[in-house]
Amino acid sequence: MIVDILRVFGILCIAFSVGKLVSRIGLPAILGWLITGIVFGPYLVGVVTFEITDAAWYKIFVKIFECFAGVMIGREIIFKQIARSGKQIMGITVIQALGTFLFVSVVFAVTFVIAKIPIYLAFVFGGIALATAPAPALSIVNEYHTDGPVTKTLIPLAAIDDVIGVIVFFTTISVIGAVNGGRGASALFIVGMILFPFVIGIGFGVLTGFVLRKIKNGTLCFVVFLAGLVCCIIIGLVLDSFVFHSFVLNYLLIGMAFSASVANLIDGQKQTVMMKKYTPVLNIALVIVIANLGMPLDYRMIAGAGVFTVLYIVSRAIGKVGCSFVGGKITKAEPAVTKWLGFTLLPHSGVSLVFAGIAINTFSTIDPSLSAIISGTIVAAAIINEIIAVILAKVAFKKAGEIMSANPSTQGGELVDASGSMQ
Repeated sequence: MIVDILRVFGILCIAFSVGKLVSRIGLPAILGWLITGIVFGPYLVGVVTFEITDAAWYKIFVKIFECFAGVMIGREIIFKQIARSGKQIMGITVIQALGTFLFVSVVFAVTFVIAKIPIYLAFVFGGIALATAPAPALSIVNEYHTDGPVTKTLIPLAAIDDVIGVIVFFTTISVIGAVNGGRGASALFIVGMILFPFVIGIGFGVLTGFVLRKIKNGTLCFVVFLAGLVCCIIIGLVLDSFVFHSFVLNYLLIGMAFSASVANLIDGQKQTVMMKKYTPVLNIALVIVIANLGMPLDYRMIAGAGVFTVLYIVSRAIGKVGCSFVGGKITKAEPAVTKWLGFTLLPHSGVSLVFAGIAINTFSTIDPSLSAIISGTIVAAAIINEIIAVILAKVAFKKAGEIMSANPSTQGGELVDASGSMQ
């Protein structure tokens, strides 16, 4: 186990170094982290093996840092600041999420009718496609200190989008599983997955926030904040172990709910000081989370990518960009949001692989051939889409005028500014 831990540590050091090199040629550091995960993961060099990624200690390790990374979302969700645009953000989120689900489902339904494949499989692809992985886009926000209407819309949208994704996908897969005699998720399971991250995060966040109000020392504030976050993680792991019997809770949402609760209970100056001390933790968390996204990606699937893979990537991109545009127009969002938000929502490899794994498990008892279609399409799409999506996300922020190209704090691939907050 010690050797395995050293292997993982070595790969993370390499990922950080590659990220710095990639950033020097004008590309997001996240691309270097992702590629490092793919190269040194189980399918290529194999420094990190399946035995390691399947081990309980590794899964717990990743979940811990997913929770730490979620703090980045929550710290920017100040209810007083987003109250004026809350309905707009909700409107855009619902339209782009459900719109993408419907568009991708219809495209695949037509394709499957022609190919004589059961049409209900189309809705599975739609359910997988609507989800967005917030970590990649938010890593770009963190690296380039983006600021503006697109960034301000993306951050709360990322949290809402995750919830909608879970509801739609699990409802779809449960209905299909029940109708066809497969294994579907129960209503209690779905509700628990959605509610528990918020209950845990908000509960400990409120308690921690009130404690922090009484503390003056910045270092002690950071220690208390970190302790509260660790308590959230422990409760999440207990529920996963004894209630769900697998790692199903979204720890990114737990961290987001926790930090959002704290951010709305303490003054801005105290939060700035505390987040400055939190910066190293966030930097490490982002590298770990993104490198881990690359680990399960089988590069060999690229060679076998076919029509379904291309169709999935293109239809999902059209759905996200097009429906975000429509949502922006309907809610009268700022032009930059309407035009560029959809491009920041394209990354989704981590979420897509989790959903695909659940779908494959469900269809293994219905029709194994359909499981093979899901696996081949989604894994290949995850690799191709993620690399393209990360680059497009950066371009979108730049086109929206939210990346400061002359920002000295980004030189050398630094991730966060001195204050620990976005400029």
